[in-house]
Amino acid sequence: MGVTFLLNGETVQAEVSATRTLLDWLREDRGLTGTKEGCNEGDCGACSVIVTGEDGVARAMNACILFMPQLQGKAVRTVEGVSGPSGELHPVQDAMVTHHGSQCGFCTPGFITAMAAAHKNGATDHEDQLAGNLCRCTGYAPILRAAKAAAKEPVPAWMKEDLSTLCVKSLEFAMPNSSDALAEWYETNPEATLIGGATDVGLWVTKQLRELPQVAFLSRCYDMQRVEENDIGLRIGAACTITQVLEAMRDRHPSFAEMLRRYGSVQVRNAATIGGNIANGSPIGDSPPALIALGATLHLRKGNTRRDMPLEDFFLEYGKQDRAAGEFVETVTIPQQRDRLKCYKLSKRHDQDISAVCGCFNIAVAGGSVATARIAFGGMAGTPKRALAVEQALIGKAWSEDNIEAALPAFAEDFQPLSDMRASREYRLKAAQNMLRRAYVESLGVPSNVLEVRP
Repeated sequence: MGVTFLLNGETVQAEVSATRTLLDWLREDRGLTGTKEGCNEGDCGACSVIVTGEDGVARAMNACILFMPQLQGKAVRTVEGVSGPSGELHPVQDAMVTHHGSQCGFCTPGFITAMAAAHKNGATDHEDQLAGNLCRCTGYAPILRAAKAAAKEPVPAWMKEDLSTLCVKSLEFAMPNSSDALAEWYETNPEATLIGGATDVGLWVTKQLRELPQVAFLSRCYDMQRVEENDIGLRIGAACTITQVLEAMRDRHPSFAEMLRRYGSVQVRNAATIGGNIANGSPIGDSPPALIALGATLHLRKGNTRRDMPLEDFFLEYGKQDRAAGEFVETVTIPQQRDRLKCYKLSKRHDQDISAVCGCFNIAVAGGSVATARIAFGGMAGTPKRALAVEQALIGKAWSEDNIEAALPAFAEDFQPLSDMRASREYRLKAAQNMLRRAYVESLGVPSNVLEVRP
């Protein structure tokens, strides 16, 4: 299976299997061992590379869970290609030397590529840009100083990618170029695995060592990678990355955007898709509770047949969704409304960690009383789930502390959470109740950093 892309500025045509990871190919087939294998699951950033698509945007991505076909028609730059053709140091490399940003050096190549991608894009939120790169040695301070120093320098000429030189041919395995082509192919191959960003499926291969005999990659389904506004609301293609969704939510629903910022690292957000986060049906996925609270509609497709449903109806029970064989998530629509969504993510680590509890509150107050309420949680049941009893305990009542307290017992009617390594059942119930309290107090204009959490 031939994949054509640019590698450090040179055209490469690689014959690979569909689930060959870029990390393995770089190290084993090309001898480019600067890219390191750390966690092999997209958490540590040691394998970070720069991937540039047809839009010209440089994106830091994890090579360990990036399948080779996902690179078709793109440009890849590893740490070996960050310096100039005559050995000139990139500004981030020079700054790392000057500011003593490297100790053992194992993580350094990933930091360099992530910093170089951010540098090329003009990003200055260095803590966020490097949240997906872990280091045991430096304490991060010298690395952040290096990133800030390098930001003042111009982007080197050799970092420009010229994709016009590529002659990209259709692949022998499934890589549809539209939702129509995907629908036709998937209807006749319903047992195949659809791969969007591979941030989940990648672990099936690297950790579970699963064989995927038949796959389809959605990276060239460009019509499923659009965020479009219409009279109904915001229509988001299933192949849109979390980065795209975050940008779309930043002004409309900033609390949702902030939760997505903590959803994963820049590398993960650049790959993961909103459709994948929905379709895998995880009870701890962070986007479904927010989308359910917003009243999102899911659009499914099988062949030429489409059907719509409220997103909450898609999740039937743990590991089971309302999706027929050969049917896929095509888009999701969020209704137009003014911002009132509050999202709270509780996890052991602030950034890039799985939620113990994720609570999302969309409560409309009119004349001092609760007019409507949509409240949804992740981590509280076998599926993302609405808190219907809590909603009913609030609707029609005055939006007051007394009525908030009176509604708290209804959480036990809605949820019977499990105890696991992330939290106990009792802790989850108490956390969910405190999230409602927090939503109320924040509605009064009290900053969240001075909230008192009740015992």
